[in-house]
Amino acid sequence: MAKFELKLPQMGESIAEATLTSWLKEVGDTIEMDEAVFEIATDKVDSEVPSEVEGVLTEKRFDIDDVIKVGETVAIIETVAAGNGQLDTGPDEVIKEVAAPEFVEQVEETIEVAKETVQKPLEDYSSSERFYSPLVKNIAKKEGVSMEELESIAGSGKEGRVTKNDILAYLEQGRSSKPKAPAKEIIQKPETIAESPAAESDQPHEVSGVQANGEDEVIPLSRMGKLIAKHMAESVATSAHVQSFIEVDVTNVVNWRLKTKDLFMEREGEKLTFTPIFMEAIAKALKKFPMINISLVGDSVIKKKNINIGMAAALPDGNLIVPVIKNADQLNLVGMAKVVNDLAKRARENALKPDEIKDGTYTVTNVGSFGSVFGTPIINQPQVGILALGAIRKVPAVIETDEGDFIGIRHKMFLSHSYDHRVVNGALGGMFVKTVADYLEAWDVNRDI
Repeated sequence: MAKFELKLPQMGESIAEATLTSWLKEVGDTIEMDEAVFEIATDKVDSEVPSEVEGVLTEKRFDIDDVIKVGETVAIIETVAAGNGQLDTGPDEVIKEVAAPEFVEQVEETIEVAKETVQKPLEDYSSSERFYSPLVKNIAKKEGVSMEELESIAGSGKEGRVTKNDILAYLEQGRSSKPKAPAKEIIQKPETIAESPAAESDQPHEVSGVQANGEDEVIPLSRMGKLIAKHMAESVATSAHVQSFIEVDVTNVVNWRLKTKDLFMEREGEKLTFTPIFMEAIAKALKKFPMINISLVGDSVIKKKNINIGMAAALPDGNLIVPVIKNADQLNLVGMAKVVNDLAKRARENALKPDEIKDGTYTVTNVGSFGSVFGTPIINQPQVGILALGAIRKVPAVIETDEGDFIGIRHKMFLSHSYDHRVVNGALGGMFVKTVADYLEAWDVNRDI
């Protein structure tokens, strides 16, 4: 007997859960190794989850639109027994071989009842932003608890979630009043990177008194939009955001790229954009200032060994996704350009894998692509810094020479560095972005590709 539990994989340090958007296989279907079984969605990426084994899908643990925690078992796959090409027998088959007929009949009846209970669809409750476990939803459905009632119950679970005891206490009180949340235990579970201490509730804060009239258009937030809004608010509430700005003369970079891009395309078959040049400078600066490449967990700082730079990319629907350039400091410019182009292309095609958006240690966003001169980006938790690249513009500038100063036309841009002031002081934050600027201004116009 071999039953494989297909679990929701880890998709990044800041991702603790995902929404099940569709089943690609039904119970009884044969599944090949690495074949996709279901699709999930987070605020960062939509992705298929493949099977690690071959066999037959025997059980679905969640319904569409259910929120699943990382590590939870989503499906059960009965694998092929080694050597005989037959499916392994389950516990009901073993019982038939060794037990009396009367006992077998009772067990079979029990199994059928259990199967009906597992496969019975639960009330959706998908219109709520709040997470409810399948058990809580099942109790609510059985007792006829409406969505409005369920939303009113005070939760004693993590981040205010409603537990089994909460809903049972509500029912015992005759639904006449909201049950008070029990006092939290003195010893609490240690906080992990994926948990946000600032978010006391999954409910968004609404502005009182705002109503739509007959001429207004009401546009519900998309699923990804809701998650992004929640995570952005949590980041602002968690980190003490502060910014440093610096103007950079990138004339040498612009001129070098202009004379090199055609040769680069001919030799490498890739476009040479400004992004890999900026990423190379940022990776060098992170290597020089490793205390920017950290995370804060409780009262401890985790100093990251690898330099993995997240590259915020705009999607056609207006949302953002952040693919990660792994070990960015180990790539030369050609390698960086290939990785940047590949990730950007597959991001637009919604073809990124979960592994390609996780483990980022620092993030870069190009606000200049939308014409912005500079911006104040929000930190991507649990990182402590994010750099915004402004638009490159031709501007008049004072040029210092041995013969004196004169006015000339230069290509300039602003770098905007947002960092977590809890662990990164102004000196470190300022020196980091100044170092990035120095690398760019000292660009060798005679550099070979």
